[in-house]
Amino acid sequence: MPISDSIRKKLGTLPHKPGIYLMKDRFGTVIYVGKARDLRKRVNQYFHPSRRMGWDLKFNALVEAICDLDFHVVRSEPEAFLLEGKLIKEFHPRYNVSFRDDKRFLMLKVNLNDPIPNFAFTRFRKDDGARYFGPFSNSGALRNTLALVRRQFNLRGCRAFTPGEADYKHCLYAHLKHCTAPCIGNVTREQYLEQVTAACDFLEGQCAEMKEQLAVEMKKAALAQDYEKAAGLRDLIRDLKETTKKERKFERVPYTLPLSINPGSDLIELAKVLGLRKPPQRIEGFDISNISGTFAVASLVSFKNGRPDRANYRRFKIKTVEGQDDFASMAEVVFRRYARLKKEVADGSSKMGKDARNKPPTPNFQLRSPDFPDLIMVDGGKGQLNAACAELAKLGLEKIPVIGLAKEFEEIYQPGKSKPLRPGLDHPAVKLLQRIRDECHRVANSYNAQLRVKRISESVLDEFPGIGEARKAALLKRFGSVQRLKTATLEQIAAVPGFGGKAAEELKKFLTARG
Repeated sequence: MPISDSIRKKLGTLPHKPGIYLMKDRFGTVIYVGKARDLRKRVNQYFHPSRRMGWDLKFNALVEAICDLDFHVVRSEPEAFLLEGKLIKEFHPRYNVSFRDDKRFLMLKVNLNDPIPNFAFTRFRKDDGARYFGPFSNSGALRNTLALVRRQFNLRGCRAFTPGEADYKHCLYAHLKHCTAPCIGNVTREQYLEQVTAACDFLEGQCAEMKEQLAVEMKKAALAQDYEKAAGLRDLIRDLKETTKKERKFERVPYTLPLSINPGSDLIELAKVLGLRKPPQRIEGFDISNISGTFAVASLVSFKNGRPDRANYRRFKIKTVEGQDDFASMAEVVFRRYARLKKEVADGSSKMGKDARNKPPTPNFQLRSPDFPDLIMVDGGKGQLNAACAELAKLGLEKIPVIGLAKEFEEIYQPGKSKPLRPGLDHPAVKLLQRIRDECHRVANSYNAQLRVKRISESVLDEFPGIGEARKAALLKRFGSVQRLKTATLEQIAAVPGFGGKAAEELKKFLTARG
């Protein structure tokens, strides 16, 4: 397979460092995400002619489809592992198998507001006031470290939310003196909280003294020829270093990740193609997502200097359109976005009412705010573009450049021009617009999926006999979701208006029976 000049040039710049790499097809879509201990060695293997005979059909198809690649250097192999999983969930590359499901890395969680706080494993970070540690790429090392922490700081390991005397009678942790037994008052809650806080500091990396102590014990065991104990201590030190090592967690795709060959030059090329006076510093893109007219939503993504500006992303629920009408949905979202933005920047503007879309545009409105985009892009062809332009005209914002990007041939539609532009799939301007369009898709589709999952989850309550919309709304307002409701205690459910002791007990049994 011949290698393009752009790929050959990038292969020469790959460092001998750990990191991740992204393979792209001719449309600029990420088709594979991989990690490497040595980026230069790993990525170059894809293009060795001598290895071609050993490829299976899937790998052969992947290599044949590669038209571009990007890479990102990290500090360690575990960091590369974490970032790889994040990017696969972000881009859903079709040639990746691992991480395509909802499996996530393990984390530790402790809520200091609980009656007797306890460390627990979790894979989901929630806004529940708890402290979270992780995620950790090595779950075995994490479990061994937690066992060490519980012994060192005399913490409980029982699963009861609020253990009492009945739990203490058959508690292995208490009988082995691993726990100070706050459940029977051996220590006060304040004293136990000090133990938990010390453990939190330990997990955040304040463990140098512990490592030195274990190293001394390992040497003593080795000198006494107790090699089994020495090996166990060696492994424990390794797990401790693995768990408490400082790593970037990559809650989002790193801003420095090169998702375009050269954003600056791409913007210059885009300005040339569209006939703009200067490269658009700020671009906003829109997309509509629905399934047969249900859960209709829209996304607004913002790019600044050719890079994602996530602080200015927005998500919309379609409010005025019934059924599947992408043109009307696009019109609603564009109007809502810029009517609000115009109101925020216009001096002394009055609040817009329900009939604002039918009012004449404000004469001589000046774009005084940098919050207004230099270019608006809608996903679609003439229909979506005309709908957006009509709404901007109602607001007196028709001077803002607007384009539509039709996916089939990557055609660029402009207002007042019958024929679309076709710069070519390899053109830098098209690749930049594809990146914006793909980000619009991702945000809109993820929001649509989020609403569907939430609705399916909430529908479980509809099966509970005798529950009405008012009581159902009260439960969801109190607990936020059915998943959190399932973990609530009987007393917490009974505290919700409309649920007495019997109703709370029946609901608890109902939710338990449904897992």
